[in-house]
Amino acid sequence: MIVAGAGSGKTRVLTHKIALLIEKGTEPSSILALTFTNKAAKEMKERIKSLIGKKADELWMGTFHSIFARILRVEADKLGYRSNYSIYDREDSVSLVSNVMASLNINLESLTPNGVQHKISFLKNQMISPSGFEKSSGLTPTDKKFVEVYTEYNKRLFENNAMDFDDLLLKPIQLFEENEKILAKYKKIFKYILVDEYQDTNIAQYELMKLLSPLKDKVCVVGDDAQSIYSWRGAEIKNMLNFKKDFKGSKIFRLEQNYRSTKTILAAADSVIKNNSGQIPKTLWTENAEGELLTLIRATDEKDEAYQIAKRIKKEITTRKLSLNDIAIFYRLNSQSRALEDALRRDKIPYKIVGGVEFYRRKEVKDVLAYLRVLTNPNDEESLLRIMNFPQRGIGNTSITKMIAFARKLGLSLFKTMMRVFEVIEVKERIQKNVKQFRLLLDKYIELKEKLSIGELTSALLDELGILRMYKEEGTSESMQRYDNIQELISAVHEYSKSNPKNTLEDFLAEVSLIAGVDQYNEKVNSVTLMTVHSAKGLEFPVVFITGLEEDIFPLSQKFDQDSKLEEERRLFYVAVTRAKEKVFLSYARSRYRFGEVAYQSKSRFLDELDESTVEEMDGAGAKKAGRRKKVYYDEFYQESYDDFDQDRRSLRVGSRVTHQLFGIGKILQIVGTGDLQRVTIAFEKVGTKQLLSKFANLKLV
Repeated sequence: MIVAGAGSGKTRVLTHKIALLIEKGTEPSSILALTFTNKAAKEMKERIKSLIGKKADELWMGTFHSIFARILRVEADKLGYRSNYSIYDREDSVSLVSNVMASLNINLESLTPNGVQHKISFLKNQMISPSGFEKSSGLTPTDKKFVEVYTEYNKRLFENNAMDFDDLLLKPIQLFEENEKILAKYKKIFKYILVDEYQDTNIAQYELMKLLSPLKDKVCVVGDDAQSIYSWRGAEIKNMLNFKKDFKGSKIFRLEQNYRSTKTILAAADSVIKNNSGQIPKTLWTENAEGELLTLIRATDEKDEAYQIAKRIKKEITTRKLSLNDIAIFYRLNSQSRALEDALRRDKIPYKIVGGVEFYRRKEVKDVLAYLRVLTNPNDEESLLRIMNFPQRGIGNTSITKMIAFARKLGLSLFKTMMRVFEVIEVKERIQKNVKQFRLLLDKYIELKEKLSIGELTSALLDELGILRMYKEEGTSESMQRYDNIQELISAVHEYSKSNPKNTLEDFLAEVSLIAGVDQYNEKVNSVTLMTVHSAKGLEFPVVFITGLEEDIFPLSQKFDQDSKLEEERRLFYVAVTRAKEKVFLSYARSRYRFGEVAYQSKSRFLDELDESTVEEMDGAGAKKAGRRKKVYYDEFYQESYDDFDQDRRSLRVGSRVTHQLFGIGKILQIVGTGDLQRVTIAFEKVGTKQLLSKFANLKLV
């Protein structure tokens, strides 16, 4: 076990260890390297490739979920599934829970679909089945209702030939425990197992690692107990603390030199984390400069906090000669971003949010993906329900409910019922025809799936459905945003198809379903990054702002029924501080608008725990009275005035090279107006100068 402190180069250690194993004769295909984000896996693979070349492509490297989803594609039949199973994300799972509760006629205030889904996920991570939960003592009547929902939810998943995220860990355990031959097969394949971010493993992940553990215990885990911040989704810090006991004769190495932060930042972080009792002793040190003190910003309310942060960002850019993407703003709760966004927009500072509504979770994108999922897995009832009347084809909820009742009565899938809809006499003849027509359309594309590339299939389907045409004709700014997102999805499908000509539609859907918010973080886009502290794990920035440092926000709750919860909040604060290379700003507000009313806030206990010699306080009083002059801010890549920047139309600037679907490549000469009436004059290489309404032009930056 390698105990790797923040900024101590654990990724470098892991990549060089894997490269060395291969150089010493270990077959790359016999190395299993498990990470927690696709982004981390991709970066590590690229680094290994730069060290040893193409051999790196043969590694089994990815997230726990992606690796075991890959194994399940091959072995699904051993568990009664087909290999074309769907993977349900959280939203799909909540939708299924909601449908299950409706069919069981369960309508309790204490049981919401969101709450039930969260509880099911937590129990699955703890490897607790419905029957296992039922055996626990002191079940309330609500608990008994929950068991009913949990049981039926699992049954429906199986009937839909679908697995939720947690099943991607539970089903392989079931597979290996029930089938010794299959377990022996994979134990033979994997000669070496390496696990990144080991402190974040849950019981199921730990069990998988133990089951597959090679004969000579060739296991290497890397983690930092001080950065264990995911207990709310089942992570077990005990996995790290008990490693020596669980793997007899194991060795522990400590990486204690920090290469990222200044001495002052490290001292500040250390002064807070030492208040935690349950941890592996280590002392981080650095040869970096002493650095600046942390700056504490005191604000009157959340608007003042955001205003002061925006002002400081402008100052940091000029004094440090930084790019905007060198700056990050962290918050404990997503709801805190609104005031920050308002201030950044007002000051014309470009920003990006990581972990907001992720691209593949947007409604219009999920609608298109639901079509593709039904083409690969017609049993996927959740996806079929999503698209049954989208675009509108006159099949209302009442008719769908009657079809589902017919399907349940005869033990049919909803997809099969569509062909027998004329037997559902309660459904009107006109609607029966619509259902039959829709089923024939799906059949047509299920057949075409084997004849066309993924890109061609998607484009042809969308063209026939007329979804893009529908959004374009609607003509609102929201519908044009949806239009753009679907165009973006089509591009992504074509790009995937081109890069992976041998891969199937199932492969594309599996990859997409496993993409998380942080995987889509692009550090090259020159804008300030806004994110929760949880999303920031593993990243680093020269300048970091940590906001909302008040009791009941960070730490999240004053009602700590367990010391472990407070210790995790403290670890989260430690993670936030140690993301910074050069400078940390800490901010808190004396009052904040919460739950519809003004709440008077107390300063976070973590601020009191900081070593006084590492912090300076800045009072924001009177800051708003300071005159604001128009300035031009520079960075080493380009110069421009951010006073003319519009966050909503960030791609449209005079001088930008853009591409238009019809007219090809051109250069923007002039932009006139704002919002829906904004007009853009573009000199196109092939057709000369054109003036276009930007909301309909669907321009892409070149």
